Amino acid sequence: MRGARTARNSNGEKAPMMYLQVVAGLVILVLGGEALVRGAVTLAERLGVSKALIGLTVVAFGTSAPELVVCLEAARSGLSELALGNVVGSNIANVLLVLGLPALIFPIACDRRVMLRDGAVMAVATLLFIALASLGEIRWWHGVILLVFLAAYLGRSYISARRGIDDTAAHMAEEIEQDAPQSLPVAALFVLAGLIALIAGSDFLVEGAAGIARSFGVSEAVIGLTLVALGTSLPELATSAVAAFRRHSDVAIGNVLGSNIFNILGILGITVQVSAIPVTEKFLSFDLWVLAGTLLALLPFAFLHVRIGRIAGLLYLSAYGLYVYAQFSGLSAVAAGMNG
Repeated sequence: MRGARTARNSNGEKAPMMYLQVVAGLVILVLGGEALVRGAVTLAERLGVSKALIGLTVVAFGTSAPELVVCLEAARSGLSELALGNVVGSNIANVLLVLGLPALIFPIACDRRVMLRDGAVMAVATLLFIALASLGEIRWWHGVILLVFLAAYLGRSYISARRGIDDTAAHMAEEIEQDAPQSLPVAALFVLAGLIALIAGSDFLVEGAAGIARSFGVSEAVIGLTLVALGTSLPELATSAVAAFRRHSDVAIGNVLGSNIFNILGILGITVQVSAIPVTEKFLSFDLWVLAGTLLALLPFAFLHVRIGRIAGLLYLSAYGLYVYAQFSGLSAVAAGMNG
């Protein structure tokens, strides 16, 4: 009993520092990601890169940079559950939160062509991820498969953009351009500062998140699925909210679909090159089903060509709130046990 009391006191003393680490890490990550994207967009433009290609690569990779560095840092630190939780939790948050909150500001009109095309790719990527996860461990060669699919997706999207079939990627680049630095030296400093901030922020966030998980007696997976995933999804939330406010619905939808595709095919594909990621029973029996459910939540809008209105946005946000509550209340573990 005395040892347990000492441990609790120790955790209590360290708790404020852990929270500060997480908050500082999230702030640094968001600022670093924003600086990296804006500086990189200016550099790409000065090199004569088309807006479509900038949107497909620079903007897409840049907004997913926080998730990538956090996953790599977690894998390097032996916290594979946190890395997997970040990918799964970010994709869940992207649909339920990143689309739900902007929909309360202004209803999001869905381009049926974009929803069916990129939504189908997201669905295939998600189902492929679930199939690989069901093997019990995601290994390096699984990552190679994911990266090959990502390359094929980017190639096809670029061809469509060049033919004028899809302007979403170009619109995403134009959104970022409005706040990007105009000077080339300043843009280079933005990129450098962004990279440094991402590395430092990920270190703070992963260390603090692991400490909070231990102090609360929950797994790193729970913290990855909620706190870390929410924090690393902030760039997507900001982009979608601004796009919805400016009535650029295609950017809001394209941002979410593209981010989810990148998270699975790119971030997970790269992360498992550092360390294989074992998949626990809870992920298989609960979290992956919730992830699959987010696909079903988008299907009516894809096929019926209707707006994601305020009621849908409220339902999305309510579902996300219940999901987070289930993680910390232990209901997700109970559901996993019942399914197992």
